[in-house]
Amino acid sequence: MSDDTQTGTTADDRDPEATRQLVRERYAGIASSDQGCCSDVGLDVAGDSGCCDDDSQSESERLGYDADDIASVADGADLGLGCGNPKAFAAMTPGETVLDLGSGAGFDCFLAAQEVGADGHVIGVDMTPEMISKARENVAKNDSRNVEFRLGEITHLPVADETVDVVISNCVVNLEPEKQRVFDDAYRVLKPGGRVAISDVVQTAPFPDDVAMDPDSLTGCVAGASTIGKLEKMLDRAGFEAVEIAPKDESTEFISDWEADRDLGEYLVSATIEARKPTLDD
Repeated sequence: MSDDTQTGTTADDRDPEATRQLVRERYAGIASSDQGCCSDVGLDVAGDSGCCDDDSQSESERLGYDADDIASVADGADLGLGCGNPKAFAAMTPGETVLDLGSGAGFDCFLAAQEVGADGHVIGVDMTPEMISKARENVAKNDSRNVEFRLGEITHLPVADETVDVVISNCVVNLEPEKQRVFDDAYRVLKPGGRVAISDVVQTAPFPDDVAMDPDSLTGCVAGASTIGKLEKMLDRAGFEAVEIAPKDESTEFISDWEADRDLGEYLVSATIEARKPTLDD
């Protein structure tokens, strides 16, 4: 544990920019390691267990991707950092514009590109320069001419108003300390009738102090998770309708592996988060 544990700094207490810097540093290390979650700077809180199996493909399948998804994307884009599969419920169609919040090395973007086709467009936004560099290298590997990656924060998206059909994300919103601003900006960039389709973790029980106060837990997709009730209120406040947040009980199986000394499945579950921006006629 760091000194933050001793001073009582929780996810809610920490300065937002300090939190972003912690997250940026961790994911810069992951991008530079070329090992995804299996590196010693990966997402597992304990540092010696977590999201990695001997077979990284089976780990992706545990998150909800099928063998065809995995095989269709060139090596280097799937870092195993998610907690679900946005493609499975985003219902993307040819010609749509998709925005991925916290796009990492680009795995979900390349899958989305296959869904929207040559007439569609996919934008990945990430605040870590090392991830953006890695993702841009992966564009050529995947011959994805309808994908681009932009450096930026998900609270201040480098995207024009009302230009996006669907916003996706995979286990990233929990990392942002100012989540209301994420949903507000997602609402801004969506076209009327556009939608969000997000995979993320939600908090189901209060965290023990040593988890809530640990910066490694915060940057490891644990301590920053919100409850379903809080997320519903934030989406409603942003202006969304048809809000549906559905926990995936089976996700506790892989979440329980995220730490060797504690079953995080007692406090977290992966969920699908869906909502729609009203149309002009609503």
